[in-house]
This record gives sequence, C-alpha cells and structure tokens, in this order.
Amino acid sequence: MKSVEGRDEQFQNIARLIEEFMASANPIISIDTKKKELIGNIYRDGKLWTQKVLETYDHDFLNYGEGVLIPHGIYDYKKNLGIINLGTSKDTSEFVTDCLELWWIEHGEYDYPDATEILVLCDGGGSNSSRNYIFKADLQNLANRLGIRIRIAHYPPYCSKYNPIEHRLFPHMTRAAQGVIFTSLEVAQEVYNQTQTKTGLQVIVDTLEKVYETGRKAIESFKEDMQIVFDNLLPQWNYTVLPKMQNVSII
Repeated sequence: MKSVEGRDEQFQNIARLIEEFMASANPIISIDTKKKELIGNIYRDGKLWTQKVLETYDHDFLNYGEGVLIPHGIYDYKKNLGIINLGTSKDTSEFVTDCLELWWIEHGEYDYPDATEILVLCDGGGSNSSRNYIFKADLQNLANRLGIRIRIAHYPPYCSKYNPIEHRLFPHMTRAAQGVIFTSLEVAQEVYNQTQTKTGLQVIVDTLEKVYETGRKAIESFKEDMQIVFDNLLPQWNYTVLPKMQNVSII
C-alpha cells in the first residue's frame, strides 16, 4: 500500500466516529458505486446452472450492449441493510446524493426517528471526491432538503478496501449475480434482490433512471456561502454539512 500522510490518523478518527455514532440515535452509512455493468447479451464471470446452453458475446464492448448499469450501494452499518440503486445514466455526485435522499425518505427517517445527524463513510475519489466542490454543493442541497446534518468522513487515497461496504455488501452482490447475463435492468434488479447472508444481511434494490449531467460546477460564491464546517483534524477528509434554507446554484 502506498504511504499517505495522515492515513493512520484518519483511520483512528473514523473508528472514533463509529463508536460515537453507535452510542447515539444517529445512523452510520457506508457508500460507494460498484463496478459498472453492461446491459445486454454480454458474458459475465461465474458458473450458472441452466437448462440450455447460453450463447453470449465474449467481449464487453460498449456497442455490444444496450445500456450501462451503475449500481450505487448504501450499507446501513447498524441495521446490516444494503440499499442498491441501479442507475442507467452517469455516476455523478448528483446521482450519489439522489441515492442518499431516496434512502433517507424510504428507510432512514423511519429507522432513525430521533436522528439529528447522518454519518457517511465514503472513498475520496470518483463521484464523491473529497477534492471537488461539486460533491459538497450537492451535499449542501441535500442537507437543505432533508433538514438534517450530514457528517462526512472520507477514507484516505488507496484505502477504499477498508470502507465497510466493500466487504459487507459488494462481495455478496457479486456472489448472487455470478454468471447471470444482465439482459435487462429488471433481470439485474431481480438478481441483486436475492443477495443475503447467514449473518442477516438483507438487500433492497431500486432503480434511478434519471439522466444526469456531467461537467457541472458549483458557482464561485459557494465557498463563501456554504454551511460546511471543516474539522480541525484532517479537514480535507472530515466535515459536516449543515442545512440552511436556500439551495445552492450549480452551473
């Protein structure tokens, strides 16, 4: 593993946050986007019992597929519950925050009626980058809509495998879907719905077919107006988004 300044301090900080939130009425969720899949008659690794021989394309070229499947996962650390939202557009920060909003509206606010804050554990790159302000702007809009504080803790670079979702949810999704040909969005949804473990993991699958824009940016004044409080310890990875009344403009 590459050496990253502040890595050990961040792991200690995340452990402290988990302990603190476990003793509270507030949820802990771990998020990430799993590897994209092509929809269509495309070969996928794994063994599958069938009543007839399946013939598929042996290369996953984009032009062989009928679309792209983007599985975004939310793992509820306390409930041992996985929420999978299957997107068909782009893996953007807006897609991530829409998945978070859907989880909160359909599950979070009912499972945690006394919550005042959500702890979100996530990687530091991709659609939830710790460096790009568009993720923070979309988080600000999300906090405004939900009316609740969102506490973010990013894992350091090259440390994504320690994110709980990577070993508590994603491997079981892979196992449930091994060898299955994703000929449609409905097939993928049905297969992922069967993900479970002997230790009680349950998975709920939904779809988000909204079209997402790439290249979006927060307006220049966002840094001055945002209601984001950065920690004194490793502020590039730790901050809290406070709700306020007005939504952030994005270009």
